[in-house]
Amino acid sequence: MNAAKFIGRVLPEPYENALGGHAPEATHHLLATVFADVVCPPTGHSIGWHDSYGAAWARPLPHKAGFLLDHKGQPRPLPSHLIGAEAQRYRAAARIAARIRQAARPMPLGNQG
Repeated sequence: MNAAKFIGRVLPEPYENALGGHAPEATHHLLATVFADVVCPPTGHSIGWHDSYGAAWARPLPHKAGFLLDHKGQPRPLPSHLIGAEAQRYRAAARIAARIRQAARPMPLGNQG
């Protein structure tokens, strides 16, 4: 059984709003979109963009943030296949991901953090 089925996407309050900002759903969407953009280059990928987006969408904000950060909590380098609007979206999402990671550290989130 997939462990993700036991990890809720939405954090309990006040953590969801504290990490997601004034529009947590938009933050979920941005991070899931950028994850799918990163793992699905234009040359193709064995898993489709929508499936990749869905897999990321199902995760809580700290997990989504972790997809874009290295082990030190710093944004991973911009993938070379992201250009134009996708590159801008990646940079914005990476900044948000770093903020989420830092803010989530002291929160008692258990397996959602």
